Amino acid sequence: MSATISLMFAGVGGQGSLLIAELTSLAAVSAGYDTKQTEVHGVSQRGGSVETHVRFGDKVHSPIVTPGEAHAVIGLEKLEALRFAHYVNVKDGTIVVNDYELIPGSVANAEKIYPHETIDFLKSKGLRVIALPASRIARELGDGRMANVVLLGTLSTLLPIPQEIWDKTLKLRIPARFLQGNLKAFQAGREMMN
Repeated sequence: MSATISLMFAGVGGQGSLLIAELTSLAAVSAGYDTKQTEVHGVSQRGGSVETHVRFGDKVHSPIVTPGEAHAVIGLEKLEALRFAHYVNVKDGTIVVNDYELIPGSVANAEKIYPHETIDFLKSKGLRVIALPASRIARELGDGRMANVVLLGTLSTLLPIPQEIWDKTLKLRIPARFLQGNLKAFQAGREMMN
């Protein structure tokens, strides 16, 4: 691989964007890539925005994704996908977004001003958008907190990392009591791309 893969994970505190970014970094390292990761927490413990940059390739000099260069932006909810959409490479990048709305409780009239049409708006700008009901799928699998891993499964189909490395990474990083559910969530995300 000659090009560096640049990824932006965007979510709200508590959604697990840091975990799936870490899983991606670990899988990339396991696949033999030079890998860099950094994150900006903001007020994540109060439900604020969390962004994580992951870059991997033959040789990576910086963990920071420059706007317009991301191969994928992964939005754990619609507003965060919109907030970080400018990071995606318009020509060949993808926005993978959970078709889920987390209305900010701290914003007056948030329900009225929330950008409910985010997915249509992003598509109207000519961006490749993969929207999936990750939260619903995770709830159906028994734990809504696994929506992040459903999104990771979908993302994994876009990256040059073999499935066996993803499986090994999940088994090494996810605590045993949560492993089977997360493996199912990951596979459900992969199957969304078939």
